[in-house]
Amino acid sequence: MSRSRLRLLLMSTPVGPLGSGLGGGVELRLLNLSQELRRRGHGVTVVAPAGSVLADVPVVGIPGQPQPTAHTRDRSDPMVLPPNSVLGNMWDYGRQHQGQFDLIVNFAYDWLPFYLTSFFKTPVAHFVTMGSLSDALDDAVQQVADRFPGRLGASTRAQVETFGCGDAFTLLSSAINLDRYQFCPTPGEALAWSGRISPEKGLEDALAAAEIAQVPLKILGKLEDEAYWQHLCQRFPQAEASYLGFLSTHDLQTVLGQCRALVMTHRWVEAFGNVAIEALACRVPVITYDRGGPAEIVQPGSTGWLVPPDDVAALAAAIQRIDDLDRSACRRQAEAEYSLPALGDRFEAWFNRILHRS
Repeated sequence: MSRSRLRLLLMSTPVGPLGSGLGGGVELRLLNLSQELRRRGHGVTVVAPAGSVLADVPVVGIPGQPQPTAHTRDRSDPMVLPPNSVLGNMWDYGRQHQGQFDLIVNFAYDWLPFYLTSFFKTPVAHFVTMGSLSDALDDAVQQVADRFPGRLGASTRAQVETFGCGDAFTLLSSAINLDRYQFCPTPGEALAWSGRISPEKGLEDALAAAEIAQVPLKILGKLEDEAYWQHLCQRFPQAEASYLGFLSTHDLQTVLGQCRALVMTHRWVEAFGNVAIEALACRVPVITYDRGGPAEIVQPGSTGWLVPPDDVAALAAAIQRIDDLDRSACRRQAEAEYSLPALGDRFEAWFNRILHRS
């Protein structure tokens, strides 16, 4: 396809510096998308909280207080800006420098960027990173859908259906740099669980299922909720020794590739689930609840198993069927659906449609 070089300003999540793990899947998505767009010749600048690191991608670090995470708040809570808000400071930078860019792309799951859309001369697009969690944000998303058609992007159909205006979104899926994920031909007996250690991720179900199936479980990810983690350690004494921490991509894929399967036990509608495609890239099958984005990734009976949400017994039964799956099929699916060139094509097409309308 023919391309014109775009000047893009990507506005990161304001919940913490890139590289800290606080941004969850947004961090990996920003890294992969930025590198692919730059490879195609586009100018990419990322605005993020001070202290952010994004490999070789230029980052403008903005000081200020981080924003509260949406998944730790109630639906009816009002949106807030702390004193010296990093979110407010980031968007003030965007306002001052908007003339240098063709398009601004928001990755913050917060009310403020949606509200500001109509005040910017440079078009603002919004990649929504989670499902519906806040009444105030739902209203802001709907206003953008009504006033700026085509400006909303998201990962999966399950995610956008939570907002009640699914047709207003462009589905963009996700991708990873497949070259960074290697195959281990002789996996061990352990399973893997990876994610933020927080109640909505349902780690206790993975621990219980592994206990029933009598297989070890390796726990990977950012320890976000200390009280929740201590409760799990009391209930499952083996958990503390199984926790390997928040790992770099290189170390994550090394550990993940040595596991028989990845287990996903999310209690909410996961928007996508990047770790699922990281597992597939390592030829590791995925066993997941039939809920949210991961259910749109896994091909049952080929690259993993879907089990009824919150059914620990079914999860344990699926673990016993791991060896029925062909690990090479996992890599084939990752290469066919989740490569960086495929991601770049989808985002370029979205950007060009927005600019054509504008």
